[in-house]
Amino acid sequence: MSELLTGTHHSAAASPEHVAAPIDSDAAARALRHGPRGALLVSSMAVAIVLLIWLAFYFLLFLPRGPIG
Repeated sequence: MSELLTGTHHSAAASPEHVAAPIDSDAAARALRHGPRGALLVSSMAVAIVLLIWLAFYFLLFLPRGPIG
């Protein structure tokens, strides 16, 4: 472990083969045009799953117990 701490660190971004070639603004706009779709899909699926779990707890656990008091 001491070898890892004392050695010098070289970033992968410092090597030219690990850096992407520059693109123009039109190509960047085309690439980003439909970018948020995947994030919105994943987040909406996560919200739907949480809502379904909450409804399952409500209908299967809380309602059968009846009123408290």
